[in-house]
Amino acid sequence: MHISKHFILLALSLFLSNCGDTNASKLSSLSIKTPAKSLMLGDTLTLSINNPKNYKVTNVSFQLNGKPIEVVSVLNEITLGQKEITATVSLGDNTETLTKSIQVFNNIIPSYYKYEVINTYPHDITSYTQGLEFYNGELYESTGQKGESKLRKVNFETGEVLKNINLEDQYFGEGLTILNDKAYQLTWQAKRGFVYDVNTFEKLSTFNYGTSKEGWGICNDGETLYKSDGTEKIYLLNPENLNEKSHIEVYTEKGKIPNLNEMEWINGKIFANIYQRNGVVIINPKTGGVEGVIDFKPLRKLVTQHPELDVLNGIAYHPERETIFVTGKNWDKLFEVKIMKQ
Repeated sequence: MHISKHFILLALSLFLSNCGDTNASKLSSLSIKTPAKSLMLGDTLTLSINNPKNYKVTNVSFQLNGKPIEVVSVLNEITLGQKEITATVSLGDNTETLTKSIQVFNNIIPSYYKYEVINTYPHDITSYTQGLEFYNGELYESTGQKGESKLRKVNFETGEVLKNINLEDQYFGEGLTILNDKAYQLTWQAKRGFVYDVNTFEKLSTFNYGTSKEGWGICNDGETLYKSDGTEKIYLLNPENLNEKSHIEVYTEKGKIPNLNEMEWINGKIFANIYQRNGVVIINPKTGGVEGVIDFKPLRKLVTQHPELDVLNGIAYHPERETIFVTGKNWDKLFEVKIMKQ
């Protein structure tokens, strides 16, 4: 009798367990089916549910990065990079969520640009340049290294420092941009930025980063701030509260471009230094697609060679002259250049 009771309890528990897991086990065999794991901008994305056991699916809805998407969609109005497809699948009364990641690449090959040096100016060889920007015809610079980081206003023709403040020793200065008489300066790993009155250099406020990992480069389009963090991502910030609204990911037709550093907004595009590459990519801010590449490697040979010499970093557009100014970390020269598509 004792053995019989145990047998009945065991059989009952197995029965209940199997009943509860029936739909769950069905759903575990389902998956999202796509044409490929990577697609290009403009490709057609066709979605379906891979259902190898032919279970009766009563309802399916898809989302791409949290937004509803049709079963057949052309990838036009979309940013590039890593995307998550979500499928809400119903089997009878049971509903489950399936996910799958895909990558969206750019659909053009970047154009190559050559450059012509128009002028060469002196630059402070001790400045570890991290940010460079013209504002109302004046050149401003942010420099790095702990204990040496500064915010400066510089006479670009003579190299004379017109105004200077030093950051506290614990901060490693990074990118710089100026909007509506406010200078926004990043720091590297402290997850903190500073806002100054550009005329007096009075510190108005500080702000903390959101999901972005570090502070590298920053620029603006007159309304929105664009911030890089050393990855392939560029974050869009509200200049009033410095919240990260969204982000784009920078991709070519082959893959992502990481190490995005100092940035400049030039005629509707983002020009970004690529750390350690001595070059600049031209980015479509709507998609993140790389549309052009400028190789500035030869410029490094034109500056004084010394032990502290480091990579190209610093790009500033002069709208009245329609020229670009570039320099590097501990470079003794500032180059004014014009670029031309090859």
